[in-house]
Amino acid sequence: MAPLALYIHWPFCLHKCPYCDFNSHVRAELPQRRFAAALRRELAFEAARLGRRRLGSIFFGGGTPSLMAPETVAALIADATSAFESAPDLEVTLEANPTSVEAGRLAAFRAAGVNRLSLGVQSLDDAALRALGRQHSAAEARAALELARALFPRLSFDLIYARPGQTLAAWGAELDAALALAADHLSLYQLTIEPGTGFEALHRQGALVLPGPEEGAALYEATGEAAARHGLAAYEVSNYARPGAESRHNLAYWRYQDYAGIGPGAHGRITREGQVVATRRHRAPEAWAERVERAGHGSTAETTIAPEDRAREMLLMGLRLAEGIDPARFAARTGLALTAALEPAMLRAACDENYIEWHGGRLRATAAGRLRLDALLGALIR
Repeated sequence: MAPLALYIHWPFCLHKCPYCDFNSHVRAELPQRRFAAALRRELAFEAARLGRRRLGSIFFGGGTPSLMAPETVAALIADATSAFESAPDLEVTLEANPTSVEAGRLAAFRAAGVNRLSLGVQSLDDAALRALGRQHSAAEARAALELARALFPRLSFDLIYARPGQTLAAWGAELDAALALAADHLSLYQLTIEPGTGFEALHRQGALVLPGPEEGAALYEATGEAAARHGLAAYEVSNYARPGAESRHNLAYWRYQDYAGIGPGAHGRITREGQVVATRRHRAPEAWAERVERAGHGSTAETTIAPEDRAREMLLMGLRLAEGIDPARFAARTGLALTAALEPAMLRAACDENYIEWHGGRLRATAAGRLRLDALLGALIR
């Protein structure tokens, strides 16, 4: 069985960005002690159920995990590595923002056991940062990146492109500057309008206009070309890494391996008695904490996933990867043949149009297919 991936959700931010639809919340005062105790208790509950599984990765996500007290991060890492059998190369990632306040804690997070940092830079342009609602400047981002490179063995950072009014030339210059600062991994996301966000209201009113499909495709292609020039390959639709530097935690999601999620709103996919079980925690932070304090966990639902739904989920995740999907592993995980989960006529058409291909025995989307992956998936999956 593949190693377990552990996700720990810290739900609090200093500010809600207008493009963000994550389960994040702003509080005047952060309830550090209460949520540290609740996270540790829920982790103990989940570990007792899972048994002494091999642990391959820990990921502190949010929200803004760099607002956690470093001693809480250290305690959770210690709890996890005590409860599970840690892989020798255990990957421990923490998401952070490059504000000066949070950057000041980076050394403490490294001492706590974090060995991979993911910085939410989003842009190296001050005007763009203001438009995205970010609380740091481009200078702070560069300073945080330099500090992180000196502290952490592995470093990734995020950028958002296809912003309103962004030209191909402007993005190319910004991306080249970013790649010159990059260590081994970049996550490069096209800006999308998500329901319930501040940007959705502006977009609906016509006050926020994104680049059209052709412009977006050109930006995406230029992104991959620039990354490749700097030695970073697109191993997933939005993620680029040097060989061996891929996010092992995120690969567990995309490969549809087991992952446990603790904290408000966290999801999981866990194998129990030959079945894949979907777990979900209560989204509201205080309600989640009350449940944990009362029952030891904040679960709201646990559902056994039917073979057809497992197949759908594995296809949705696996075709995002450059490596594609291994039919033997697909059958073992879902109980269905890979071709049986796809519409035969659409699969033939997608192969004929060079959007999908069989490569090395695996089914994968081509570079052209990844440009239109959402539409492809909607047509291909039964």
